[in-house]
Amino acid sequence: MSHRLELGGRLIDRTAPVEFTFDGSKMTGFAGDTLASALLGGGQMLVNRSYKYHRPRGIVASGAEEPNALVGLGQGSRFEPDVRATTTELFAGLAAKSQNAWPSLGFDVMAINQLFAPFLSAGFYYKTFLWPRRFWKHVYEPVIRDAAASGLPPKEADRDTYEHLHVFTDVLIVGGGIAGLQAALAAAQSGARVLLIEQTPNWGGRAPVDGGTIGGRPAADWVDDTVSALSAMANVTLRSRIMGAGVYDHGYAIGCERLGDHTGLPVRPRHRLWKIRARQIVTATGAIERPLGFAGNDLPGVMLASAVRDYVVDYGVAPGRETVIVTNNDDAYRTALALSDAGLRVPAIVDVRDRSSGPLAAECERRGLRVDTGAAIMKVKGRRRVEGVVLCRANGTGGAGAALRCDSVAMSGGWSPVVHLWSHCGGRLLWSERNAHFYPDPARAPTGADGMPFVQTAGSASGALTMGAVLADAAVAGANAAAAAGYDNPRVAPVAAGDVAETPIKPVWVMPEKAIPELRGKIFLDFQNDVKVTDVEQAAREGYSSVELTKRYTTLGMANDQGKLSNVNGLAVLSAALGEPVPQVGTTTFRPPYQPVSFGAIAGQARGATFQPLRRTPIHSWHEENGAVWEPVGQWRRPFCYPKPGESHHEAVSREISAVRGAVGLLDASTLGKIVVRGVDAGRFLDMLYTNMMSTLKPGRCRYGLMCSENGFLMDDGVVARLDDESFLVHTTSGGADRIHGWMEDWLQCEWWDWKVHVANVTEQWGQIAVVGPQARMLLDRLGGLDLSPETLPFMGWAGGELAGFPVRIYRISFSGELSFEIAVPAGRARALWDALIAAGRDLGVTPYGTEALHVMRAEKGFIMVGDETDGTVIPQDLGLGWAISKKKGDYLGKRAQERSHMTSPDRWRLVGLETLDGSVLPDGAYAVGEGRNANGQRNTVGRVTSTYHSPTTGRGIAMGLVERGPERMGEVLNFTATGGNLIAARIVSPVFFDPDGEKQNV
Repeated sequence: MSHRLELGGRLIDRTAPVEFTFDGSKMTGFAGDTLASALLGGGQMLVNRSYKYHRPRGIVASGAEEPNALVGLGQGSRFEPDVRATTTELFAGLAAKSQNAWPSLGFDVMAINQLFAPFLSAGFYYKTFLWPRRFWKHVYEPVIRDAAASGLPPKEADRDTYEHLHVFTDVLIVGGGIAGLQAALAAAQSGARVLLIEQTPNWGGRAPVDGGTIGGRPAADWVDDTVSALSAMANVTLRSRIMGAGVYDHGYAIGCERLGDHTGLPVRPRHRLWKIRARQIVTATGAIERPLGFAGNDLPGVMLASAVRDYVVDYGVAPGRETVIVTNNDDAYRTALALSDAGLRVPAIVDVRDRSSGPLAAECERRGLRVDTGAAIMKVKGRRRVEGVVLCRANGTGGAGAALRCDSVAMSGGWSPVVHLWSHCGGRLLWSERNAHFYPDPARAPTGADGMPFVQTAGSASGALTMGAVLADAAVAGANAAAAAGYDNPRVAPVAAGDVAETPIKPVWVMPEKAIPELRGKIFLDFQNDVKVTDVEQAAREGYSSVELTKRYTTLGMANDQGKLSNVNGLAVLSAALGEPVPQVGTTTFRPPYQPVSFGAIAGQARGATFQPLRRTPIHSWHEENGAVWEPVGQWRRPFCYPKPGESHHEAVSREISAVRGAVGLLDASTLGKIVVRGVDAGRFLDMLYTNMMSTLKPGRCRYGLMCSENGFLMDDGVVARLDDESFLVHTTSGGADRIHGWMEDWLQCEWWDWKVHVANVTEQWGQIAVVGPQARMLLDRLGGLDLSPETLPFMGWAGGELAGFPVRIYRISFSGELSFEIAVPAGRARALWDALIAAGRDLGVTPYGTEALHVMRAEKGFIMVGDETDGTVIPQDLGLGWAISKKKGDYLGKRAQERSHMTSPDRWRLVGLETLDGSVLPDGAYAVGEGRNANGQRNTVGRVTSTYHSPTTGRGIAMGLVERGPERMGEVLNFTATGGNLIAARIVSPVFFDPDGEKQNV
């Protein structure tokens, strides 16, 4: 049966029919329809099944608060699950599919769960599936997930494109209703740059539907004129179809724009994520109507009163031909008048209040509409949709009253301001007893680093519920935002609004079924998750007095709508169950995003080959041309080794090590992080970051340093070179530069903001080449230009100048234990210098070597590798690096943490060397087993292998590991785990296997 009205529908174009499908059935709507209005227009009342009981669900709302009408949209690579039908614009060829039902929406096998409802109350899964324990992961959890699942994930790769956009503005206004438009006008007249975003394609919010006049004209005309005026202002940007997703600290906001979803065409990009920096933010996000509680309030055909009039006025759709209205406030009378104007029957207006003296109620009575005051709905009749209602007295006396035939129920439980964005960054709330809702507390607004508020609300989001109050509040909010952003603005007077005065509501959270216990189990608070009044009351009885715990125990507000409809009603039920006022019970935490944001929008262009951009050194092309085997190191690609024809990787690594130890080798070390730290407080800053003193380092000298987290654990190491009195160059591990740079900025911006220090990541501006081996100095002398003698450039020194005409900075540091020079050269000239070194050293046997040879040689010397010898639980003292911790300075990051009792325990695992008795190579990560077994019957472990290699220099397997009281157990033999349950015996030795006195690196 068609529910499309012959007349009306201000947003649709009846001359432009649009065909679409729902569950494979062809249907027709009009241009301007949403999918929800088109489904209702075609008589499709059943659109989904609920999560737990698989009860039939219909459309409840008309906007983002919709909990039921979630569909799978599109096909193939454009398929998207969990899309709200109420916010999806209709387009030709749209293909929608219902969710959470099998084999069909009309006949869902899982609806049998309704028979087991008494056993599926709140927290049943915590109580029922405890035994056998091993069944949870492989039996219980998969079954529960399948039974309670919503949309299925896409099976094909997404072929659409997405992008991010960075925007800077003085004033950001979220919401394009009359409040947002008025606030934008007030802010823009000061000259401030204003960005106004609206999540729907239309401006004006509810005003054009609800009627009234502004400045003596219809509200819709005022909206059109104001949009035109704002569009003509050069300092104003208006954008529709952008959802304000979140507000964060320091005036940062996120918006998600849908560019192609309303066309069905592969528009590029499909979604755009707006990253907005604003001096001031105004949230003009309106208010959401609440449902009421009565048995059967979840049946298809029971809708919010505001949604009913939206569908009638905006889309020319009648959700029902006979609609009973139930309300605790005057606003629902607007719906009765809209239905009357459309020629639809209203069997009764059921008002739980004793009377209403408002003009809307008077107009309904004047038209002869039946108004039952002091009454309520006891229950809704019907199985798959509304067939009628049974009335009762609102005070719960007298039992069941009259039964009325109807095919739709419009309910209104009052309005809740949309305070989500306000709350995202710490805005606090107050409780209104008059209107029974939470609203923003202006005295506790979100503040920036300067202590000044940077977010304010406007209109209904502030708690204003009449048109005049909305416009007045918005004018003040816009002017204040502009002034706070630095623009003088004469206060803009709001235009006069002809509107109905606000009348008090009667905060009835649960209808009088308290007197009828068997019906209370059928009153739903969270429609999608099937949370009933009795579930919340049960949670209170079982000790879940915290609203956050009640939320998780019952899943109240955890569905896709995130409590937009259920939150306040659920809090009120909990309040009554606990015997505490609603404000004392509190609210759950609002977190971004306000509505779901697609993964594509979040990723933007960071997908496929650009998900993690491949970083190449300036010498990458040479490595590629010469057969390098690649190893990923963070985002970098580094040569693992350079095998010759017929040579295995192991043989190549052994050859490279022998060449370095015996002659000279070249390593591309360009991936090492390079961060310049400059300023009068640079030394002081580095003293806090590193365990040892850096401020005493003299220009021209280098020092090895350790960097720890606040918890004392080693997080990075490297060589620091002092460039001049106020400048240092910090070397970090490969792939660690971005992380350490961010770490530095975090401390400078948040803690030591007044220190005069500037840091810059210059990793990619320099190529770096290590020339290593006994012939290294000879090779560099051939190029000429710098005196590299031990007297001029001693170990841990550096010198700048020209080498063979290349501008360079040469560091005398070593990670191999050999004579070594690391040459930094501008990235654009690194390949040319590499080629020059290869050409000059051919007769010396110059050999490029890769990362594996580097690792073996550093292990032979007992040098640690952050990431191998560290795992986030290791402190420098565990690695025998106490010598790198200054005894002179007072503090550094991690010092106090390292003084905790468990950090100084003599039983900590500490670094040692390991040699197998048979010369074999220990498995990487193998554990040393000790005596006895733990409470679970497992053998105790007393250590683990951190690095293990075959050493061609020593001709045997070598390893380093962390062993309980390791340095005190030299010579002891431990058994390490191997594959197949075998054990390998290894002796604890010094971690330095080669040149323990450092004679080779100091020549």
